[in-house]
Amino acid sequence: MPEQLAQQLKQLRTQLTHTQTLSDDEQQELLALLQQIDARFMQQNMDDTEDNLVDGVNLLIERFEVDHPGLTHMLRNIVQSLASMGI
Repeated sequence: MPEQLAQQLKQLRTQLTHTQTLSDDEQQELLALLQQIDARFMQQNMDDTEDNLVDGVNLLIERFEVDHPGLTHMLRNIVQSLASMGI
């Protein structure tokens, strides 16, 4: 996993532990997304036909945009990093 993406994911995890405004369901969605990204980079053979991580992140951006602008900013950075890697 590229260092920039690893740092962004670490920042998002830290933010999740400090954010009190997320519902349990929202936290679980974000944690599931983080696990998907981690799993994607742990695979030996990354197949682009697997579920599209960028679409998942974009859906969360749309959902959190109004109520959680800080998380939205972090998620946009992650999308940019994934896109720059061709994912």
